[in-house]
Amino acid sequence: MKIAIAADHAGFHYKEGLKGHLVGLGHTVTDFGTDSTEPVDYPLIIRPLAEAVADGRFERGIIVGGSGNGEAIVANRVPGVRCTVCWSVDSARLARQHNDANILSLGERLISEAELLPIVTTWLTTPFEGGRHARRIAMID
Repeated sequence: MKIAIAADHAGFHYKEGLKGHLVGLGHTVTDFGTDSTEPVDYPLIIRPLAEAVADGRFERGIIVGGSGNGEAIVANRVPGVRCTVCWSVDSARLARQHNDANILSLGERLISEAELLPIVTTWLTTPFEGGRHARRIAMID
């Protein structure tokens, strides 16, 4: 799968760790930044990623911030993006099954390292259920 990844300064460490994990699983990963823990304005990093996912250049996107909330707000301003903030395996599973989320937003300050990979793995491997959920997605778009 082609995955776009990005983070602000507060999500930099998790982003860096996730890149290696995703490549190890056989995914192609493109990093949209940031490149350090120096403070940055996250909309400048997140919006290009969201546009690339919406345009179909990437199948999925993963964004990381302190809480993941601001990043998700930016991503969801782009038509065609369904970005969800996930904090547990259950929230990640439901984001895919019911919402067909194409961008995952994570909060490095809120999710432990032990929780990170199970959340991401669940989100990447859970299929969209379609059916009544597809009708609702169409209403959003």
